[in-house]
Order: sequence, then C-alpha cells, then structure tokens
Amino acid sequence: MARAPLLPPAEPRRYRFALTPLADAMFQLLIFFMLASSQVPYSILSLTPGAGPGQGGHEATAQPTGGEPTALWSIDAGAVVAGGQRFGFDALPDLAAALAGSDAPGVVLLTGERARVQDLVAVTEALTAAGVPRISMARAGGRP
Repeated sequence: MARAPLLPPAEPRRYRFALTPLADAMFQLLIFFMLASSQVPYSILSLTPGAGPGQGGHEATAQPTGGEPTALWSIDAGAVVAGGQRFGFDALPDLAAALAGSDAPGVVLLTGERARVQDLVAVTEALTAAGVPRISMARAGGRP
C-alpha cells in the first residue's frame, strides 16, 4: 500500500520585479544632476575665447577671400558698431537690409569684451532674415 504524502505539493514560486527601488534611484540621480549642473543662462555667457583660467586663447582673424568687399561689424553689449556709428539692436533689421542690398557679400562680426551670446544670436538672426549670404565671427582686440 502506497503512503500518501504528508505535505501538499509545493507550488512553483513566482518572482515579481519591484520598481520602487529603481524609481528611488532615478529620483536621487535626477536631484544630483540638477544640483550639479550649471545654473547660468546662455544669454549671459561671455564670447571671449580662452578667457577662463588655464586656457590658451586662439586669435581669430578675418580675411576676406578674393578681395571681395566685406562689412565689418563690432558687437558690444546691446549695441552694434557699423561704419563707425553705434546702433542699438532696434536698428538691426534696417542695418541688415541695407547690408543685404549693398555690394558686400558678407559680414565679419567682431565680438567685444562685453558681448554676450544673446547679442550674437540677435545680430545673426537679423542678418539671416535679411538674406546676408556669408556671416563670419572673429574676436575683437589683440589680447591672447
């Protein structure tokens, strides 16, 4: 006579994947990277290359190709110097339209010491909207 087992047969174990520790780790990483990242908006960054400590600056020079006439604009904080005259950014559409209608195929933008990224973006957008075919950028001044 066969004996009946004393214990019922064991059910196979089902393992479940818990997402709670993963979510906790992701939130901790998110908080870490938010606190460790730079909080400076791009519009107040300086455009002077090599201005940081321990960095070697590279001098950029503007040389027109083939003897073509090229306009030279100097960008400062909130202003553009073109043709020896200082203009505010409210005059940019008119300046860009006059440049697009002239015989100069392009413009070289010289960034001053106080020029910010947002200043360069505003000038570049105005020139692009006016249809200026070639825009170059160089650093103003001879400081290495």
